[in-house]
Amino acid sequence: MSLLYTLIESPLACRFPDLYRELGIEEERFSSARNLHRALKQRRPDYFVGEFVYGWGNNYAGANVSNLDVTIRSLQAVAPQARIIIVMRPDEAAHVDKLLELFPVHAVMTYPIDEPRMREALRDAA
Repeated sequence: MSLLYTLIESPLACRFPDLYRELGIEEERFSSARNLHRALKQRRPDYFVGEFVYGWGNNYAGANVSNLDVTIRSLQAVAPQARIIIVMRPDEAAHVDKLLELFPVHAVMTYPIDEPRMREALRDAA
């Protein structure tokens, strides 16, 4: 069975438990990057779904582009085979290219995300 880590910090829905079961994917959801980083010490995911939030005027604007930089760097070190799928609000779309310049990402999706689109992203990433 494959393992998917999900890091979604907002209340926006990105839940597809039936799809994951059908595809033989076990999901672990995290509401904080810190908890996800702890879990990386125990298990290495095959997939990662992370919600992109651009760093407006905080420390992200300097060394980091977004909330996902540290997590993706950690994934590269610990689980380099993990397929990365980014989800985001439509108003973040103008900034995601900055993240894509830094990291290989397998899919980028804008809310609302439905099951057929997630299925396609997981299959393309596989």
